[in-house]
Amino acid sequence: MHTVCCVVTEDFLAFSRSVGNDLSTPRPEWGFPGLRPGDRWCLCAARWHEADVVGMAPKVVLEATHERSAEICGLERLQVHAVEA
Repeated sequence: MHTVCCVVTEDFLAFSRSVGNDLSTPRPEWGFPGLRPGDRWCLCAARWHEADVVGMAPKVVLEATHERSAEICGLERLQVHAVEA
């Protein structure tokens, strides 16, 4: 479930690509335009947590993030990375 609303960064996109989840490359066959730094995208809570552990977590739009994401990511960690909506 994609429950953490993020503002992606170049560092996060590079990290995600390095672990096998290329979010930068457009995939027209899936209607996916590819993400660029500054884009908003909802991530799986486990993927966001994985990025946070290695210091690559993107900023979080708390107002658009499902409250149950805190069970995986930790509310405090999400708040540390929070940006205004």
